[in-house]
Amino acid sequence: MPTLTIVANIKANADKIDLVKAELLKLIEVTRAEEGCINYDLHQDNDNPAHFMFYENWTSRELWQTHMGNTHLAEYMAATEGAVEEFVLNEMTQIA
Repeated sequence: MPTLTIVANIKANADKIDLVKAELLKLIEVTRAEEGCINYDLHQDNDNPAHFMFYENWTSRELWQTHMGNTHLAEYMAATEGAVEEFVLNEMTQIA
């Protein structure tokens, strides 16, 4: 079974960049320790510091869905409520 690749684009409100960044950074260590997580890498756009992107690979969609239901993601959502302008998540499969 191919791995599941997740590309998550998060755009913070201009006045909330530092808050969103700090909360995103909190997710990394705990997520990387989760079953099924191959990599969980956070990026910040060089020209637009409000734009963050997670590039993730998971061994299965089921384990990624378990991740999505974990407490640390709920805590992130609560901490950044009203601070995120846009969130776009793509589930992808490598084809070549």
